[in-house]
Amino acid sequence: VQLQASGGGLVQAGGSLRLSCVASGRTLDSGTVGWFRQTPGKEREFVAARRWSGVGTYYADSMKGRFTISRDNGKNTVYLQMNSLKPEDTAVYYCAATPRRLITSSVYYPNAYDYWGQGTLVTVSS
Repeated sequence: VQLQASGGGLVQAGGSLRLSCVASGRTLDSGTVGWFRQTPGKEREFVAARRWSGVGTYYADSMKGRFTISRDNGKNTVYLQMNSLKPEDTAVYYCAATPRRLITSSVYYPNAYDYWGQGTLVTVSS
């Protein structure tokens, strides 16, 4: 599976961005997709995840109510809509995927995912 992330950029605090992650090369119909973020010197942090098909979305506490993960089956694309952005949301955002249906307790961990996109930088100015 190849993942191509895009949509990052510079935005003012309170603004919005939508990240996209296009998957190619293998079906993920039974799998799990997620978004993580990372800043220099810190570990990769869970942002959001969902089942590719069916119900089940998961968010880090600090993103609940502000971020929404969704997918478009026809375009084989996962989105991360980010609203009410804060300077502390500044990071490189990565999409991740696995063809496996992860158990709930696993979706939060980077090593549960098999494939990663290249990352897209989000900068939120104050």
